[in-house]
Amino acid sequence: MKLYIKNMVCIRCKMVVKQELKKLCLRYIVVELGEVEVVDDISPDQLINLKIGLKKFGLELMDNKKSILIERIKKVIVELIHYADEPSKVNFSDHLSEKLNHDYTYMANLFSEVEGINIEHYLIIHKIERVKELLVYDQLSLTEISYKMHYSSVAHLCNQFKKITGLTPSHFKKFKENRFLGLVNP
Repeated sequence: MKLYIKNMVCIRCKMVVKQELKKLCLRYIVVELGEVEVVDDISPDQLINLKIGLKKFGLELMDNKKSILIERIKKVIVELIHYADEPSKVNFSDHLSEKLNHDYTYMANLFSEVEGINIEHYLIIHKIERVKELLVYDQLSLTEISYKMHYSSVAHLCNQFKKITGLTPSHFKKFKENRFLGLVNP
């Protein structure tokens, strides 16, 4: 039986879900971002207790097909931006359609309707979050980050970064360093 879970976006979320399943003696085959496949049928009581347990951690069991598709779209974006080692060889809309077996226009319209922002903006927000992580880790130059995140140029990355965060990448990095050293008040 497959379950879909909203707001499940990181490794810690997977650990929480596994812990909640274990509490209810539910055996699972796989726990992925946004999806869980359990071995046995779930009783109504177990389902209620699972919903309650997940809610404590900001996670939500979903049963609405449109909500499930939205979460699957988010999962593909998170995996693409945060976990993929190599970029997709096809453009994003084709990649998304291929992964989820839905027409991109349908998914884009549904996403905008439900989330209040379009898929491209959601993708950009996640790219900038990843850029922020890479800046803080301080292992790559801005040029390397730009290349890794598939920006056409460093200038394009900087413009998009400033548009989303209000800071240039160098100001962001300096601000984070100063906060770490205690030189800036929160």
